[in-house]
Amino acid sequence: MRALIFTSTLFLMVFHSVVAMAEVEEVQATIDKNPVMVDEAIRLTITANGSANRDAFDSSALLKDFVVGRTSVNSQTSIVNFDTKRTTTWVTTLFPRKEGSYTIPSFTIEGKQTQPITVKVIPVQQSDKVARDYFVTTDIDLQEAYLNQQLLYTVKLHLASNIERGSLQSPEMPNADIRQLGDDAQYTDIINGRRYQIIERKFAIVPQASGEFTIRGPIFTGEVAAPNTNQRFGFFNRTQQVNRVGPDITIQVNPIPKNIDYPWLPSEMVRLDEEWPQGESFTVGEPITRVVTLTAIGVVEEQLPDIPEFYPPNFKLYPDQSSTTTVEKDNALIAQRMSSLALIPTQAGNIVLPEVTIPWFNTVTEKTEYATLPARTVSVSPAAPSVAGQPSQSAPLPSSALDNPTSQAPEKPDSFDTDNKPASDISSTPSYLTWLFAVLWVLTAIGWAITYRKRRSLTTTSSASLVSTGKNSLSEADAFKQLKQTIRTKNSQDISAALQQWLKLLYPDAKGIISPSQFTETQGIQQPYNDLLSARFGKSSTQWDDKAFVQAIEVARKKAKESQRAGPQSLAPLYPSV
Repeated sequence: MRALIFTSTLFLMVFHSVVAMAEVEEVQATIDKNPVMVDEAIRLTITANGSANRDAFDSSALLKDFVVGRTSVNSQTSIVNFDTKRTTTWVTTLFPRKEGSYTIPSFTIEGKQTQPITVKVIPVQQSDKVARDYFVTTDIDLQEAYLNQQLLYTVKLHLASNIERGSLQSPEMPNADIRQLGDDAQYTDIINGRRYQIIERKFAIVPQASGEFTIRGPIFTGEVAAPNTNQRFGFFNRTQQVNRVGPDITIQVNPIPKNIDYPWLPSEMVRLDEEWPQGESFTVGEPITRVVTLTAIGVVEEQLPDIPEFYPPNFKLYPDQSSTTTVEKDNALIAQRMSSLALIPTQAGNIVLPEVTIPWFNTVTEKTEYATLPARTVSVSPAAPSVAGQPSQSAPLPSSALDNPTSQAPEKPDSFDTDNKPASDISSTPSYLTWLFAVLWVLTAIGWAITYRKRRSLTTTSSASLVSTGKNSLSEADAFKQLKQTIRTKNSQDISAALQQWLKLLYPDAKGIISPSQFTETQGIQQPYNDLLSARFGKSSTQWDDKAFVQAIEVARKKAKESQRAGPQSLAPLYPSV
């Protein structure tokens, strides 16, 4: 009986404790400092006495006036004399961005509410009377720039004393590609009579959309030794957390100017260079390699256009796949595209290679300029004659050239010479064999003639196609189908190449790089194409509407076909005067 009574009593006490623990009796909200300077952090603590769901606290209401850091949750349970108490604590770091008076709203936790808190944010005090141990400064080289123009952003972390550990986040800006440039620089400086250790970090910011944007300053989080610590027990020294945020910077990003009708390439410097590893002496039948390099400052490789290369029909062409790269040098991004091409002269003489021109926008002068390789004349010598009845030997072709030549020169049939044979040999040949050889010779000659004519026709067609497009022949319909398939991949670089290929076949008389705005029928493609160029740096493809692009090219093709059936059209100037 006593055991039953004891068990029942124990059960009732535990049940009472569980019920009491399940109820939230009180909720409090506190902050660690008030007022607070604009670059300092506020530590907000929410404490619930009782059993509360760990997900009961929602910090989204704070986003209006603060930058909200991570929220940590801690639950503690204690039992004293069968009295169970549970406490749940949420700690959140808040960063005010502007001066003024702000209110931390009331929060509801399991039916209980906290009291609102008014916070006063004062400006940063940097006078001689105030010594600040830690702070962050930010700077940018331009507060007004063009779309896709690189900006140089500099962050400096000032430390008056050593820190135990710390981390510095990257700045944030919507619709922008942000990359750190090089390694951190460390040095010391004296500011307001106080010596600071400075950690300097630089970023390249490339905006992907036009408009007004705010670059959010980076947040520094570190741990330092707590003051007034007993140094005799240094092993047990406590640390305190330090949070600082860099000032925000507002910039204006201008859109692509309306008079730009070429692939958008904003830069401070763009140049074209060429290399001829074999020197200046060229011979018919011997392969030579030409390397053309496009270099641009302040851009990444995805922004570089294709290098237009056109050659006369006096060459067989064996193009190699171009390579691109982006490097960092002198606080700037430098992009390069290298195009390698094997050429085999088919005729001797002085041959003129046409000029290579790429338009670009100078962000310093705000004018269109041109990177140019001037036209040049190459001298090609005849092939060396054969020696001792053996055919002349030419340098070996690259394997790619053997697999996929761009054009093929006609091969002349071997000559059938009987004049050099001794009379005795001819007279001694049986008559039936003589007639047989004669018939076979006639048939062979006819076959050679037909083959030569076909190959000559093929060579002429291939050369003409090469001069206009620089690529193997492809029907306009196939190119259009290929363009639509490429759009589905959302690969901006491949789409730009496929678009250029289709436009060149749609307008075969156009020279150089074709812009959609050149022709009335294709002007509707220009805006979706600009959107594609704007999203070329993007971390995701959601900023670009591929369906709108497909619709634009379908409408443009329909208009172009109708215009071509109606009669010839005039070509607008590719490079208008500026």
